[in-house]
Amino acid sequence: MTLTVSYHGGMRHDIVSGKHRIITDQPAEDGGQDAGMSPVELFVGSVASCVGYFVGQFCARHHISREGLAVDAEWEMAEGPHRVGKIALAIRLPHRLTPEMKERLLKVAHGCTVHQSLSGSPAVSIQLNPHTTGAHP
Repeated sequence: MTLTVSYHGGMRHDIVSGKHRIITDQPAEDGGQDAGMSPVELFVGSVASCVGYFVGQFCARHHISREGLAVDAEWEMAEGPHRVGKIALAIRLPHRLTPEMKERLLKVAHGCTVHQSLSGSPAVSIQLNPHTTGAHP
C-alpha cells in the first residue's frame, strides 16, 4: 500500500492516496494558512475515525442504529521526544446497551486497526531519495 505527501507552499502538504486527497496545514498562529487539519489532528482523527468505524460495524451486526454515533477525542502532548502522549476517546451512542453489549462494544473498539497499530509500535523507516543514485546539483 502506498500514498504520497507533496509540498504545496507555506506549511501545507497534501496527502494523495488513489483518488483521495487530504490537505494538511498548520494553524495561522504557527505560520500556516489553516487550510486543513494539522498532521497531529489528522493522527488523532485517524484513531477516532477507526474506532467509529469498528463501533459502527458492531452496531450494524447487532441491529443497533448508528444514528447519533460519534467519537470525541482529546489529546495531550508529551515531551522527550515531542509527541502525542495521551489520547482519550469518548464514544457517544444514544442507545441503551446491556452491560454485556457495552463490554463487547468496547472490546471491539479497542481492536480497531489504528489503535492496534499504535499498541504494536510499527516500524518506521525514513530514507532520503531512495530511488536515485546520486545527489542533484
